[in-house]
This record gives sequence, C-alpha cells and structure tokens, in this order.
Amino acid sequence: MNSEQLTEILKTAFPEAEVTVSGQAGKFELRIIDDQFEEKRTVARQQAVYAPLNSYIASGEVHAVTIRAMTKEEWRKASLFGA
Repeated sequence: MNSEQLTEILKTAFPEAEVTVSGQAGKFELRIIDDQFEEKRTVARQQAVYAPLNSYIASGEVHAVTIRAMTKEEWRKASLFGA
C-alpha cells in the first residue's frame, strides 16, 4: 500500500473531501477535510475514517495511521495558526 492508493480509497469513501496522505511502509498520516464531520466527536470522525481502511489494517497493508479529520472551517482556523 502506498500513499496514492490510500488517497484513492479515502477519496472514494469521502468524495467531497480534501484528502491528503503522506507516509510509507504501512505508516501514514491522513488529513481529511470534509463538512460531514460537523457536530461529530473526534471518536466518531476517526471511526468514519477507519471504516474504509479496516480490511487493509487487518491484512497488515496499513500498519498505523494518524488521523486529522476536520471540517473546512476547522481547517481554515487551524491553518491561520500554522497547524
């Protein structure tokens, strides 16, 4: 599994989102910016991101992920502060 493949999986699951994936060797950092996260708690956001990845995690193709799942407004505010 590489960053490009993981990006496509996430873009399929979150078609309206801005998806950024970095990493290699099964360890990835994910940033998904999508307004569907509005009013969802952090755990619910992470569960939504893990859902399309579960089979890849189970197979070992994806070993570890760091997830940043935010709304567009949350990302805009975070970007103002260099996040």
